Amino acid sequence: MRILKRGAEAVIYSEEVDGQKFLVKERVKKRYRLAQIDERLRGQRTRQEMRLMTAARGYGILTPKIISSDEASHKIVMEEVHGTVMKDFLKSKKSFEKTCFILGANIGNLHSAGIIHGDLTTSNLIVSGAKIYFIDFGLGQFSKRIEDMATDLSVLQETLVATHNKISGKCWGSIRRGYASENARHAEVFGRMEKIESRARYRERPP
Repeated sequence: MRILKRGAEAVIYSEEVDGQKFLVKERVKKRYRLAQIDERLRGQRTRQEMRLMTAARGYGILTPKIISSDEASHKIVMEEVHGTVMKDFLKSKKSFEKTCFILGANIGNLHSAGIIHGDLTTSNLIVSGAKIYFIDFGLGQFSKRIEDMATDLSVLQETLVATHNKISGKCWGSIRRGYASENARHAEVFGRMEKIESRARYRERPP
């Protein structure tokens, strides 16, 4: 077992069975929660993540294939996706507009299907050739609310500005065009993003 990532809610590690590598996501116990509540929450979130990933694949959005799951131990066993994390891809590539357009189109499809990722950062996307895989739906939900779609996109835009500042404008422009090509409610979503940004600026304004 080789630990790849340790987050606040779960640990992800690599496991090999009969010469084949798999990724395992295991939700960890929280000692500050009552044992009964902790058990229920971890079970609900594991179940929800599996449902979101399965639903996304049903709409043509690529996610790691689920090999098996064990709700009792709060584990999801997935295929290992080979590719480059979007965060590293954007740092190493001079030509990225087409990939960002594809990303926007995929998010547009995801939102049209009523699926909110919940943590859309460039660390949770894997570029594999012309394909983009969405990973870590741990904070996701099913929703068709404009506010939830706009918040999802706002997280991605903030990540681009913070992590890829020099190219964030071009990236975001391509993502917007891709999103608009696949989500009929794009004007409402972008309009709500502006309101979210205005609220954030108002809260940050000094007294």
